[in-house]
Amino acid sequence: MKKLLKSFKTEINPTLEQKTKINKTIGTCRYVYNFYLTHNKELHDTGQKFMSGKSFSVWLNNEYLLNNSDYLWIKEVSSKSVKKSIEDGCVAFTRFFKGQSKFPKFKKKGKSDVKMYFVKNNPKDCLCERHRINIPTLGWVRLKEKGYIPTTKDGYVIKSGTVSIKAGRYYVSALVEIPDTEITNNANEGIGIDLGLKDFAIASNGKIYKNINKSVRIKKLEKQLRREQRCLSRKYENLKKGESTQRANIQKQKLKVQKLHHRIDNIRTDYINKTIAEIVKTKPSYITIEDLNVSGIMKNRHLSKAVASQKFHEFRTKLKIKCDDNGIKLRVVDRFYPSSKLCHCCGSIKKDLKLSDRIYKCECGYVEDRDFNASLNLRDAVTYNIA
Repeated sequence: MKKLLKSFKTEINPTLEQKTKINKTIGTCRYVYNFYLTHNKELHDTGQKFMSGKSFSVWLNNEYLLNNSDYLWIKEVSSKSVKKSIEDGCVAFTRFFKGQSKFPKFKKKGKSDVKMYFVKNNPKDCLCERHRINIPTLGWVRLKEKGYIPTTKDGYVIKSGTVSIKAGRYYVSALVEIPDTEITNNANEGIGIDLGLKDFAIASNGKIYKNINKSVRIKKLEKQLRREQRCLSRKYENLKKGESTQRANIQKQKLKVQKLHHRIDNIRTDYINKTIAEIVKTKPSYITIEDLNVSGIMKNRHLSKAVASQKFHEFRTKLKIKCDDNGIKLRVVDRFYPSSKLCHCCGSIKKDLKLSDRIYKCECGYVEDRDFNASLNLRDAVTYNIA
């Protein structure tokens, strides 16, 4: 049977000793990544040849650490994690040379997302039970969400994974080898989905998914976040003025802000997951969405915050994965397709339609909600690309 690789991410509950080891490994990986960037920048300034990730790893272990005993603490953590951080730096340089991205940025403590990498080297590594997972160099670590990651007893194999920290909470992401199951074709009618700001998504089957950012829960948390951010800002201002503000108190307040950001982000992500699950559960033969120019919309300072909080890119990415898992075609219509201006009844285009016009009124007598009309046009679109 054909095998597939699927990622599973969940929160873990490490012991104090394991937390120390994770923090130390992530800190070392961040240092080595920055050291790799700095070393290649120095080589470039002196006119020497660029050093690849593999060459840098050999030079670091066989020359640099032997001559600089003060940095032997680099060898105290997982060698696989260190090598992976060097490989990440090499990939960043390669993308820069090809013109695909800007010059690699240095990783900053508490700000950059650095992970502890692990890989399965022997049969006793990366074992998973219902309530715990065996991570190399850490040992058995308890899972907070039991039964989410497929267990080794059921025949599943964990190939590799990462351990990360966000807002003081620890997460493991495992890449699991799972069997490729056959998917039956869905015979139901297709669905068109129009994404917006007033409502998050409007489906052609009449279902409206409200904007989660307008909920009382999010508004209450955002109000609390503004208050905590002002408190953190005052502490930094007092520190600049030379007043008595302990750095430990700043770190505590910073963690409070991070936790609130993380909680709001989790609520939005959970809403997206539930929305996609509800859409896919209807088993349509296809789903049509619009290729939105999110980066272009973000340039509008009046809409940028609202667009960013809707997480349209994450919605499209997760919808694509869910559609592939359930054998549903995901159609993507060109961004210049006039889905909102096109009359679903007679096919005429209303060029003078404004953003404030929430009801679509055509000369043929057709009257419909603007967003619902757009979803119907997306459903019946003839020209599209398969995502």
